[in-house]
Amino acid sequence: MVEKIDRNTNDMFRYPILRFLFKNKMFLLLLKLFISGLFFYAIYYGFVHTGKENTFTWALFWGIFWALFMVVTLPTLGRVFCGVCPHGFIGKYITQYGLQYKMPKWMQNRFIGLMLLVLGWWGVYYMFPGLFRTPYATAMLFTVMTLLAFLFYFLYRDMSYCKYICPIGVLTRGYSKLSFTWLGTYESACSECKTFECATACPHNLKPFTFDNRASMTDCTLCMDCTDACEAVAFRITKPSFSLFERFKVLKAEVWAYILILAAIPITMTFHHGLSRSRVSDEMIWAKTAHFFEQYIAFGSVDAVGLFAFVYALLFTVVAAVVGMVIAAKILEKPFASIFYDLGYAYAPLFIFGSLGHALESFFVRGSEKIAEGFAQAFGFVLNVAPLASRGDSWLHLFGIFKWIAILWSLWILYKRLSKIDAPKKKKLLAYPFTASLVIFFIGVNLYRGYIFETYGMKKSAHHGMQHAMKDRPQRK
Repeated sequence: MVEKIDRNTNDMFRYPILRFLFKNKMFLLLLKLFISGLFFYAIYYGFVHTGKENTFTWALFWGIFWALFMVVTLPTLGRVFCGVCPHGFIGKYITQYGLQYKMPKWMQNRFIGLMLLVLGWWGVYYMFPGLFRTPYATAMLFTVMTLLAFLFYFLYRDMSYCKYICPIGVLTRGYSKLSFTWLGTYESACSECKTFECATACPHNLKPFTFDNRASMTDCTLCMDCTDACEAVAFRITKPSFSLFERFKVLKAEVWAYILILAAIPITMTFHHGLSRSRVSDEMIWAKTAHFFEQYIAFGSVDAVGLFAFVYALLFTVVAAVVGMVIAAKILEKPFASIFYDLGYAYAPLFIFGSLGHALESFFVRGSEKIAEGFAQAFGFVLNVAPLASRGDSWLHLFGIFKWIAILWSLWILYKRLSKIDAPKKKKLLAYPFTASLVIFFIGVNLYRGYIFETYGMKKSAHHGMQHAMKDRPQRK
């Protein structure tokens, strides 16, 4: 164990304020207790106050945790969401006193958590868009997730739930690679270490002293337990997404997370929530498909258009990614799997940065207002807060730049990863546009959306609905 070390200037633990925020054991404990308290209080509040007047439950789960906090922190600080997650925080203690079984091999599959997120959450969301918008449904959802998580923590060791079952586990693991922070160790100290306290302190049974050489933090959730065990652990500021320019052991589920989450959120949102407001919405293929099947199937409360928008988004996105990589693999004369999973990491910026602008715009237009009033309501105050911006404010268009940053960043990562493949330069040049097929598809979807509204305009009902929403908004003084 190292008790003192001279830290580099890029080590955040060198600076008292950052050291306190990210390393101080008592502060981190109080922070996790506070967040866990809010988490369970919001669930309780959702069961007690089930009507629309309850804005606190929505504010915490859908205003702060998702999407604002996660979308903002993943590409910047990394996986800090997991570091303060109430499930992981409490689960660590449950695991210590649990049965400590090894999770069965068939359950050690990261696609389980990914499919729970893509199909179990987003698929259900598009079929039943109002299902989770009520405080009661939100409280029920997180109660079930919490009970399931605690059961797995009690049964299995090494925080296996976080690795394989948690719906956002593989998502946060993959997108955290874009951040400009890195947890590692000082090699000079570790080379002489024989006790490995950083590894024994890790609840996930990881070895922080191997992160630098592997160019991967594996399943590290930034809980910071290892930093208290040994001073040789460092939390560095690095070049954004630097590990994506290096060679590391690829994880197939991460690449599929980039593709499926891109399809499930920004692409489907564009199809269903975006283009559905245009005057030609009924001419879209997902709308036509829905109307065709509605002649033969009683969908009941299912939003058929939303369902088929989701299905087509998945289909188009997967085809764009796979077909392009198949052609590229043929050109490069390499196995498809090696090309697909190695270069697929270039897709990482598309969703997270493409959604960052939307998350920030939503916060300024309506999120900040709901969050402030929701918290005031939950703790017995009455607070009237004006939104930080109106939907028509011209400066909000600045957030649209994040989408193009995502595209350029993705193309740059793709170029750097392709340059490491052993193949002639001419073949790499020829293969590059095909490896970028998903990026090109993403660009095309955004340009097509702009073209549709520019050419055909917005539905009168949608336009009037927005006008009435603004007109009916209470005037603030």
